[in-house]
Amino acid sequence: MHDMMATRTAPDPAPELQAASSANPSFSPLYRQIKGLITRSLQQGDWKPGELIPSEADLARRFGVSQGTVRKAVDELAAEGLLLRRQGRGTFVSTHHEERVKFRFLRLVPDAIIEGERPLPQPMERQFLECRRARASQEVARTLGIKAGESVTQIRRLLLLAGEPVVFEDIYLPGPAFRALTAERLESYRGPLYALFESEFSTRMVRAEEKLRAVNASAQEAQLLRVREAEALLLVERLSFSYGELPAEYRRGLYNTRHHHYRNELN
Repeated sequence: MHDMMATRTAPDPAPELQAASSANPSFSPLYRQIKGLITRSLQQGDWKPGELIPSEADLARRFGVSQGTVRKAVDELAAEGLLLRRQGRGTFVSTHHEERVKFRFLRLVPDAIIEGERPLPQPMERQFLECRRARASQEVARTLGIKAGESVTQIRRLLLLAGEPVVFEDIYLPGPAFRALTAERLESYRGPLYALFESEFSTRMVRAEEKLRAVNASAQEAQLLRVREAEALLLVERLSFSYGELPAEYRRGLYNTRHHHYRNELN
């Protein structure tokens, strides 16, 4: 009778999990491997921004792991802003069209905000100065991980608060992905720029790195920002990444901090 007793075994991992393990033999916790597979599905467009993803039970069956392992992976992706849990409705792919993430990358706050008060996002007027195809300089190419001279799309714009120009930006986007972007489309679009990139160019910015330093305004920059030539400005250089740590945007912004400051929260 002992010989006839069935032995219970754990289900075999899904083929995609086995393939991922074979491709990367270095040790990684199981939930991190599941997190990587979910991220890959997001990158491949299996679930579009704003869409409901499968339940944790369905994902557990798909990957051949426990539901707790999937939950831990989903928790990390939600904490990073890639997924959004909605009570009683499920888990959705985050999108830049949502109010909660529209101003995720915007840090400029009026000085009039009372100390300790949580600042509300300020509506900004956008003034597009230029949208053109260009050849990547050495600096732009190095930052975006492309070759010098490759095609990029360059956007120049001003951001204004209450009619006052506060940010002058040069934005560089990899050429092939954004070849169809035009000045006319930028002018007619009323939502956040990242929402446009997401919905029409299949590029979702998931995280960004920034460098800040003080610089002096050139004659042209002073004229655009209505400050004195050589006045101190805050230079914010941002490199934004899409899924898979793919550099997707290089942004060089000059901030007029005469009546505003750059605010960040560190956790």
